[in-house]
Amino acid sequence: MSTPDFNLLLTLDAVLTEGSVARAAKRLGLSPSAMSRALARLRETTGDPLLVRAGRGLVPTPRALELREKVSQIVQDAEAVLRPTENLNLKQLERTFTIRTREGFVENFGPGLLVRVAEEAPGVRLCFVQKLDKDSVLLRNGTVDLETGIVGNTMGPEVRAQALLRDRLVGVVRIGHPLSKGEITAASYASGKHIGVSLRGNEKGLIDEALSLLNLERDVATIVGGFSTALALTRATDMIASVPERHTGNLRAGMFSFPLPITMPEFTVSLLWHPRFHADPAHRWLRGLVLDACASFR
Repeated sequence: MSTPDFNLLLTLDAVLTEGSVARAAKRLGLSPSAMSRALARLRETTGDPLLVRAGRGLVPTPRALELREKVSQIVQDAEAVLRPTENLNLKQLERTFTIRTREGFVENFGPGLLVRVAEEAPGVRLCFVQKLDKDSVLLRNGTVDLETGIVGNTMGPEVRAQALLRDRLVGVVRIGHPLSKGEITAASYASGKHIGVSLRGNEKGLIDEALSLLNLERDVATIVGGFSTALALTRATDMIASVPERHTGNLRAGMFSFPLPITMPEFTVSLLWHPRFHADPAHRWLRGLVLDACASFR
């Protein structure tokens, strides 16, 4: 079966609604001859004359009367699909959004975000899941609605990104640690026992590269997969953790934090999403809330 010409539905709707070839042509912006050709195609496609002469006018056939309401509804439904989305009613919105983030984001920005969601859209639920890798496959397949992260080579080329905040690494030790009592130099920082943070268990990173430029090397005593684990160990030992400052603000409460005594670049944490959700009003609303939650850190 050949693919039907769905434009004929618009023509059929106009003909059946107007009951006149001339008025249908005017409604569709067609010339009388073009309208006549379109009507001929409709008659051939449906196998019915649709409109027949009755005196000076035209009357619909039983088949035309049978189709009139059905075709009108189909055209209205199609126009609704192609029409821009109307204003979103947040109070009636019921939806679960999944947000994938590294540790610290929820602890620092989640409370304010949840308050806004509860006030504006009480039927919306946020599901936060831990970001264990940088692959964008979960965004691509729709499992995750939003992610936070640093734009890198592993991100799919189609993924949209918007800057959330600037961050930097800081050192953290327990209160009373020797580093909390005097001047912190690159040498004193490197001489301590360190906790490495790596999702893949990598022992070396940007900190080690910066120290090597000063002919220094740190002793990474243990490697963990997350910031909260690193800070928990730091709180109970004499080890040193180096974590993102703004991402871990609440997690570092009651501890001594200090700027790293080495040259380390700041980095931009972005909000990431797939283009499939870009024009979705509810998704756009949530992106705005996340941006507002991080606004003071930009």
